[in-house]
Amino acid sequence: MTGRPAIFLLCGAVFGAGLALSGMTDPAKVIGFLDFFGHWDPRLTATMGGAVTVAALGQWLVRRRGRALLCADPLAAPSSRIDARLLAGSVIFGAGWGLAGLCPAPALAVSLQYPVALLFVAGFLAGLMGVARLDRGGRG
Repeated sequence: MTGRPAIFLLCGAVFGAGLALSGMTDPAKVIGFLDFFGHWDPRLTATMGGAVTVAALGQWLVRRRGRALLCADPLAAPSSRIDARLLAGSVIFGAGWGLAGLCPAPALAVSLQYPVALLFVAGFLAGLMGVARLDRGGRG
């Protein structure tokens, strides 16, 4: 395997290893991180800090190059507008994350050990498809 598929595979492997090594696949650790007013576990702060640092460096490089590494087209600047849709999505995402203790990617990893996590993944996909359908105006 060469070229872009190999790079995507490598990026996915690095991401998966990072999730496992950081403890993001442990729902108890994630819920402890989100429990600010109880028994808060700050250990995932390092993971978040590392992710923000790497993302900031990546954004700086993309802006300097004018395009992403694997994309020939120039990238449009993301909107910084905070609107009702962003706020509603953030609240709904946060509720799902806080109640389940799982983000979508860690849920896939957890489902290897606990197949019941596949129900979370199925719900996640249903939510994505439902909003996509609403965005298309209810058309198939």
